[in-house]
Amino acid sequence: MPDPVSIASGICAAGALLSTWHLRRRALRAEAEIDHLQAELTAERHAASHDPLTGLPNRRAFYRLAATLLTDAAGRPLIAVVLDLDDFKQVNDRYGHAAGDQVLISVAERLAAFAGDNLVARLGGDEFAGLLTTPTVDRRWIEHASGRLCEMLAAPIPLGGLSVRVTASVGLAPVTGPTQLTEALRHADAAMYRAKSLSASRPARQLVDTAHPAE
Repeated sequence: MPDPVSIASGICAAGALLSTWHLRRRALRAEAEIDHLQAELTAERHAASHDPLTGLPNRRAFYRLAATLLTDAAGRPLIAVVLDLDDFKQVNDRYGHAAGDQVLISVAERLAAFAGDNLVARLGGDEFAGLLTTPTVDRRWIEHASGRLCEMLAAPIPLGGLSVRVTASVGLAPVTGPTQLTEALRHADAAMYRAKSLSASRPARQLVDTAHPAE
């Protein structure tokens, strides 16, 4: 006959293995739940600080990140940039909001490419801003940088079977100290509106669409 002690020992061992298996399953479920919650929290934080259309930081994140950059600038020259698309409403009116969204995405990509590793953001609507480290803040460099950015933004944007060209008014202003971001943005904004008023009568400021062969 089987030894009762051996039977009892076997039952205990089997019970211990089953208990260990259940505990392991519970631990794995708990780890998966924690990973899921962390991913949700990361996504929520990203959504709270980024523009959902372009993926750029939003207005709140721009000011928060800019404050950190200004504190860590270590004396490097900084330029505040503000830009606004000219007659952007025409894109939505003529081609629809989906086309307008694509234009904003393209503008965001070009601004990010121009800025490199520097901070750029979508403040809202068709208004964007940036904080750039620069080799100098003299007037000639600012004018050159402004012109180069305008040229990049004015390149044709493919929209299905068409190519749309929009222009932007750009303002740049040096940031003179860690606490001067608001003042620099105000000066950049004023420069942007001066550029917009000066270019109002130029044909290049208007929306242009040209044939673009479908792929």
